[in-house]
Amino acid sequence: MLSYRHSFHAGNHADVVKHIVQSLILDALKQKDKPFVYHDTHSGVGRYDLQDERSEKTGEFKEGIARIWSRDDIPAEVASYLEAIKVLNDGEELRYYPGSPKVARAQLREQDRMVLTELHPSDFPLLLQEFRGDRQVKIYKEDGFARLKGSLPPKERRGVVLIDPPYELKHEYMDVVHAIAESYKRWATGTYAIWYPVVYRENIDKMLKGLEKLGIRKILQLELGVEPDTNERGMTASGMIVINPPWKLESQMKAILPWLQQAIAPSRGHHTVEWVVPE
Repeated sequence: MLSYRHSFHAGNHADVVKHIVQSLILDALKQKDKPFVYHDTHSGVGRYDLQDERSEKTGEFKEGIARIWSRDDIPAEVASYLEAIKVLNDGEELRYYPGSPKVARAQLREQDRMVLTELHPSDFPLLLQEFRGDRQVKIYKEDGFARLKGSLPPKERRGVVLIDPPYELKHEYMDVVHAIAESYKRWATGTYAIWYPVVYRENIDKMLKGLEKLGIRKILQLELGVEPDTNERGMTASGMIVINPPWKLESQMKAILPWLQQAIAPSRGHHTVEWVVPE
């Protein structure tokens, strides 16, 4: 099933949380000179035009990145994330928003590399075009989990895997658990960053329990909610589950998430920073 198109949702509150966490992990990896790999299992197209009819149709970016773009009280920890957006835009106007691959590419040094996978027949050519000629980037039109299984452990032995499937089908939540189980056997020291939407809370609870049963230590949950949980369909929150997080990530997000909640969902929002499984 390949109906999901991220262009309808680019720059929304879920993207803001995902890409801030992603940027902080990459910031941490860059503290050492040794090379690292960034592996993205569901890459999308790379960049999104917020004036495109699909983005304009939903207007989700107006409740996400647009809420913080022009603020003058932005925490220093958010600088790398915002810089990745600024390099795509001239001046103060916010028109283009980076997908996860472009957020990562803005952080790569000469010694680092990226592995991107995308199956959607419309999105893959756009992703290929976005990074054409870039020798630090390898792009595959393959199932993201299959490519991940075949790519681990990476030669660098350092890096991060971003896992953010569309969750169109209910089994995808447990697909993530199975992918982590297989990946961790091959590369136990890597950082795994799993994005999730809260549409039905029971799906997230099931995924978290599945991850707990794997016997893996150091699993951190980070979440921003814009509405209380509901039994009606619609994303009320989103978050990141980070396995082997950088040691500063917990304290950084404890500072960032209250600010984000105030900026994006001051009246009905919530935020979470807690260990699913401690060290």
